Amino acid sequence: MSETPSTSFSVIHPSSSEGQVRSPRHLSITHPVVAKRISFYKSGDPQFGGVRVVVNPRSFKSFDALLDNLSGKVPLPFGVRNISTPRGRHSITRLEELEDGESYLCSHGRKVQPVDLDKARQRPRPWLSSRASSVQTQGRPVAAAAPGLLRAPRRLVVFRNGDPKTRCAVVLNRRVTQSFEAFLQHLTLVMQYPVAKLYATDGRKVPSLQAVILSSGAVVAAGREPFKPGNYDIQKYLLPARLPGISHRVHRKGNAKSESRKSGNWKVSIITSDLPNAGTSSQIYIVLYGQHRSSAPIYLYGTDGARFQDGHEDIFTIKVGDIGTVFKIRIGHTNSGCFPSWHCKKIQLQNMNSGEQFYIPVQRWLARDQEDGEICREFPLLNKGQPILPVTRYEVFVATGELWNAGTVANVYISIYGEKGDTGSRQLFRSKNSFNFLRGQTDAFFLEAVHLGDLYKIVIGHDGLGPGNGWFLDDVVVKDPTKNHEYAFFCHRWLDQGEDDGKIVRELYARTNSIFSARKKLELQRKETWAAESWKFMKGNTLRFYNRLTGGFVRLHPDGTVDALGEKTDKYGLFDVIFNKGNICIFQSHEMRHLSLALDNGFVTGMPSGGASTELQVLYQPSRRALLQSAVIPGQMVIFDRHGKVADESSGGYANLSKEFVIFVKGTGDIDCHFKIKNNLENASISLESTRSPGLFVGLQPDGLAKPVIYTKDENVCFYPQVIQFGRKNPMGMSATTSQGEGKIHESQNQNVMPSEPEAGDLLPSSTAKEIRLSQSSETLLSEDEWKVIVLTGNTGTQANVTLWVYGDEGVTGPISLNKDNPEQLFLPRQEDEFQVEIRRIGEIYKIRIGHDGTSGQPEWNLQRVTMQHMRSKKKLDFVANVCLSGIRADGDIVCELPVIKDGQPIFPLVRYHVDVYTGLLKQDKTESEVSLCLYGERGDSGLRLLRKSNMPMRFQRGQIDKFQVEAVSLGKLQKVLLHCEASDKSQYWYCDKVIVREPSTPSEFVFICERWLPFMSQGIIHSEIELYLQEMQINHQPKIQEEANDGDWKVTVVTGELENAGTTATVSLYVYGETRCSGPIILGSGKHQLFSSNSADMFKIKLKDIGEIYKIRIGHDNSGKDPRWYLEEVRLENLVTNELFCLTVDSWIAENENDGDTWKEVPIVRTNKAPLPVVVYEIRIYTGTKSGAETESNVFINLIGTRGDSGNRKLHQSKSNKTRFQRGQIDIFSIKAVSLGQLRKVLITHDGTGPGNGWFLKSVVVKSEEEDSSQEVLFPCNRWLDEYQDDGKTQLELLAENSHGEGRGTGQTTS
Repeated sequence: MSETPSTSFSVIHPSSSEGQVRSPRHLSITHPVVAKRISFYKSGDPQFGGVRVVVNPRSFKSFDALLDNLSGKVPLPFGVRNISTPRGRHSITRLEELEDGESYLCSHGRKVQPVDLDKARQRPRPWLSSRASSVQTQGRPVAAAAPGLLRAPRRLVVFRNGDPKTRCAVVLNRRVTQSFEAFLQHLTLVMQYPVAKLYATDGRKVPSLQAVILSSGAVVAAGREPFKPGNYDIQKYLLPARLPGISHRVHRKGNAKSESRKSGNWKVSIITSDLPNAGTSSQIYIVLYGQHRSSAPIYLYGTDGARFQDGHEDIFTIKVGDIGTVFKIRIGHTNSGCFPSWHCKKIQLQNMNSGEQFYIPVQRWLARDQEDGEICREFPLLNKGQPILPVTRYEVFVATGELWNAGTVANVYISIYGEKGDTGSRQLFRSKNSFNFLRGQTDAFFLEAVHLGDLYKIVIGHDGLGPGNGWFLDDVVVKDPTKNHEYAFFCHRWLDQGEDDGKIVRELYARTNSIFSARKKLELQRKETWAAESWKFMKGNTLRFYNRLTGGFVRLHPDGTVDALGEKTDKYGLFDVIFNKGNICIFQSHEMRHLSLALDNGFVTGMPSGGASTELQVLYQPSRRALLQSAVIPGQMVIFDRHGKVADESSGGYANLSKEFVIFVKGTGDIDCHFKIKNNLENASISLESTRSPGLFVGLQPDGLAKPVIYTKDENVCFYPQVIQFGRKNPMGMSATTSQGEGKIHESQNQNVMPSEPEAGDLLPSSTAKEIRLSQSSETLLSEDEWKVIVLTGNTGTQANVTLWVYGDEGVTGPISLNKDNPEQLFLPRQEDEFQVEIRRIGEIYKIRIGHDGTSGQPEWNLQRVTMQHMRSKKKLDFVANVCLSGIRADGDIVCELPVIKDGQPIFPLVRYHVDVYTGLLKQDKTESEVSLCLYGERGDSGLRLLRKSNMPMRFQRGQIDKFQVEAVSLGKLQKVLLHCEASDKSQYWYCDKVIVREPSTPSEFVFICERWLPFMSQGIIHSEIELYLQEMQINHQPKIQEEANDGDWKVTVVTGELENAGTTATVSLYVYGETRCSGPIILGSGKHQLFSSNSADMFKIKLKDIGEIYKIRIGHDNSGKDPRWYLEEVRLENLVTNELFCLTVDSWIAENENDGDTWKEVPIVRTNKAPLPVVVYEIRIYTGTKSGAETESNVFINLIGTRGDSGNRKLHQSKSNKTRFQRGQIDIFSIKAVSLGQLRKVLITHDGTGPGNGWFLKSVVVKSEEEDSSQEVLFPCNRWLDEYQDDGKTQLELLAENSHGEGRGTGQTTS
């Protein structure tokens, strides 16, 4: 029968056999209940595979509790707020209405879109990949959910934290993915050490099972320690389902195993240049290509200190097998470590069998921030009688499809195959476009490799990282400049784990030349775009260049400096075309006739007109945005950073640069440029009629030129509108930073759209709503999306830039800049300012956010009221503020949120969230940089808020907890936070431990673990912000039921003592040892969830099948929470099958500051017919070496292993011989208690890598113990580093007893 825990209540213990009555305890007991197993699907989304939930009165006390639980499982913008029957006809409002075995739809509003449940049920599970039915499988096939498909469980590579060489492959199947905690327990057994946390290979937290399933194929398993960077290279270990290029066959330390019986031994000499910072912290690999085949990537590890340093020569001996005559090599690195950039001077190869030698003068950077950004290079080898292959710079054109959400932010990789080998896996990251792989965009990349001959296939895919990582790939065209030939590879499929067949890697074969080339399609698009836009560059036209990233116009100042921060009325932002030849132009300043826009050695500046540097080539993209390139030196572009300053491609993060411009032509703006739109109902077209001369229309001649014509129903005056944007482009939760979207403002005066000049065919690109300003004379054409915004200023005005966000239940618009041509007349004291804005498709408005940037001389602004009125319906929303937006007041903020008032009450209340930010304990953890935070919840976000007002005199100091307050309209249940830290140099980098957010009116506490530096580097790019997701607690209800309720065969009762403060806030775990094996760790629960309170008993049901006769247990905690110490009185184990009962008395504190400081206790099992094993005190002597830097500040852990099991991982906490532990040349003495381990065989010793200089040189370990009839003193020699940068990079070692080969003989062992 299924058992489900109930809440705790008081009962009286029955009398014992001796007649004594126990004191009252609080017991958590269980009762059988009726459970309903129900499937829930997402409204209108047949791609969502549904979630199964067991509903009973104890798991969900109310219907609202079920809604809250489903909100975390079904992805809806505002969480699950409505449950209905499959066709949406009847809403469910009570738990009793749910029927066992049925299916229901979830939605966030009353409107429900039906779903084909048969189709939704056939969706493959995320951890399963689909294969064609023709594929033969070994063993019994898994039953397919859809006809014609066979499923294979997905493989996941799991690395050990800080030790990339320790790894294992795990199959994600139903058995191990029942829950996140079950998966962690499975990894604990597989990895043979406690796994408490998972990270992505770049250090981001993997907080849930869904994140594991949707990961890129590799995770890093950690205990309680923070993430440790390392060479977690997934491509080395995954099987051919991934991109080729770095094989899963890895040969360490330059000593590759032979790949055939005929071995090829090579001597490799690599000389690093003596340039400044030429050395690298990354790991170098080499690949040799022969006529028979290629070698695997061979990683060149060092064993005697750092390799590949400035000016050094490193020599290795490698084995590659019989690969035939070598004709090329590839050398590269993994871009890992603190300083991955590397400048290689030369390479020498010598065949140690034949004596043949090759010399390769490299003299190139392999670095993301140098030259072309490549981190691997290929070089041909000259063989007698053989032609040398040229190094070719292939041009790769990647076309992203036009489907909705076709673009991706994931990292894309490609491998090109030809008759002479392949390129290996290369990342496509430096395109000619500012942002890669956008919907409908074609990106061009260069890829350098030794010539491959005729190409026949490519393998292309992405790593699945980032939000919205799915990608619809149209086609790829590879241009071979050596043969002047193009190869087209057509795809037109999704690379998405949630679409199509779920694959994110595709193998594409070259098509014949008869198929229309995608490259030609691209050229045709560019020619069509130039034909439509070339009229702008006629001599005599006056232009403006709008930069989308900065939101301003390019302007040339009198001193010759250039920026992209100009307003539309800025006189320095106008340029005259004084020279035009094809697409080469000279743009002269309209204000200063002696200066023109120029590119001087790659730097944008103003120079005298007529010079060669002032000749700029206009390159139009299919998106109708233009690049400005030097006509003298192709490749040098006009580039600005996000702050509007002149930049080049090496100035910083590639995503923070922009070189695309929208070109506007300045006109008169008079009535001659005004047209009325006439709808033609016969053919669904429109015509443009002059407002000055009614009856005169714009006509298009066959040569493409326009002329005025009289309307005669000829089709030369008919135009068909094209949909440029559709759908909801700015969903809820994406307004934290200004780059996420920018709403536009309409002034209530008779003015045109920015820029003010009318221009046929131009569109201002933006990821959010576009708008067309309407004059007061055309009120009949008002859009449904037009709103009037009236802002009333109080006694104190401001001239700072004011910004508005508007939130609705279907989306958000913002930031909207409230500005006009005369900004100095805005927001004056006691003045009303009126604006007209367009707010599209955000549903019912429920809040706004308004604030200023504090840039003016007046740091305070008294905001009285904001009124919004819909222009058509005249519906009015009043937001009463009466706040002072100040950056200098103690409790002030420069941003405020205001809820919509309905029936005299706000729809959602204002909440002042308490935010605690924990800075780490490492040296240099502190920062003086500005830190900002954005809270995300079920109802949107708080916006990015600068954390200014801390409770501490200096913010973000080492080991400090800074307390802040963020006031926002209630966000509901918090889901994540975004942290942003801009640091000018590495000395200002900041290590954040975690963020805790509290809502004062509720006991809720939201914990977001960070445990990493900000900014941080990932994939060669420095990131200044990170998203932290809400930590899924190990315990979701009390008490925690381990395994499945029906599978538990033992009941565990944990009795906490009666002493004051005997309870704990830590998470408690249990190990149970049997004659066959050990079961554990079994995570019982956390004191934060009302478990393990003083004078209480907590009951759990666990599974202990097939472990043999139990002989001991180990129980302890992770020392977490505010008050982790714990007084444990007793543990009882009851076999539910045989009714066998063991009462194990502990009666001891388990705390680091009590007794011996150990957080684990071992207790032997007492049986009536068998003597229990004794509890033994093991004295451990740690000998730290005398080498320079041998000491460590890290926490050291040891596990003693004998013939009767192990002691578990114990922290060496209190040294009996020294105040400061593990110093150079020092002997530290510790003791631990454990149930007798028998004859000691080995020890496992490790450290957690915390603290500066965390490496450690361990000389030896001596363990001494005494029992009644025997004693032993065992020496475990080491003489090695536990340092990720020394020896083999391991921080955990297994030490055998001296003169032992696994038998565990000790020195001075005495037995009876």
